[in-house]
Amino acid sequence: MTINRRRFMNNAAAIAAAGFTAGMTASQKADAIEDEMARQLAKTRTLPWLCNVGEAGNGPGPFLQGTDPLLPNMPEKPTLLDFFERRWGENSQHLLQSANLALESGLDERQVLACLLHDIGNRFIRTDHGYWGAQLIEPYVDEEISWAIRYHQALRFFPDESVGYEYPEAYIGYFGEGYEPEPYIHAAYEYARNHRWYMTSRLITLNDLYSFDPNVEVTLDKFVDIIGRHFRTPEEGLGFDGSPVAHQWRTIIWPNNFL
Repeated sequence: MTINRRRFMNNAAAIAAAGFTAGMTASQKADAIEDEMARQLAKTRTLPWLCNVGEAGNGPGPFLQGTDPLLPNMPEKPTLLDFFERRWGENSQHLLQSANLALESGLDERQVLACLLHDIGNRFIRTDHGYWGAQLIEPYVDEEISWAIRYHQALRFFPDESVGYEYPEAYIGYFGEGYEPEPYIHAAYEYARNHRWYMTSRLITLNDLYSFDPNVEVTLDKFVDIIGRHFRTPEEGLGFDGSPVAHQWRTIIWPNNFL
């Protein structure tokens, strides 16, 4: 089945807009729209990436503690691949398509990995997803990769003619003509554009914009070796290595625990 791309994006934007609240900033709205686009892409193939078990738990009590019975069990020492396969599933297509574009463009492997993980924060929380995503992977990747993921959040609002990146036309429809991001987004952009790793982050936005294609399915297999070379998996497994972000990985393992 062929899906009209413009209609797909507009429908996702309309669904996300229905949940907007008066207190949301434009950046939060942009995150919500992007998250809804990823969710709509995945809905053609699978259930949402996280589920709720309802009122019943998995033991004698009324609340859930442990693996949600609607989610696959994770291994004792989970790797990044396990999170892709057992928690994010088909909802990772946006990440895989972004990385595939970067790979086909001949980008450096670290840049490909940055594209593969650029929205990993959305697997945890939407607001300021670039910052959350960078923090989530900082102990396990080169600093350039996490830096690029952090600042792509700001760069997506600002064009760069040198690489052919334009302000997204869809954002005009979402936020109106003449929209200006919040001051902290401007400050992050001004800092990033003068940084030695600016282009790594800019290339994320370049490969991000055209990565919502419901008619394309990319598998994780082609990135396994790149992950192995550039993502330092802890011996204890993600979530159990005592790192400053281990608790975040555990939250993804057990997302619906009562405590």
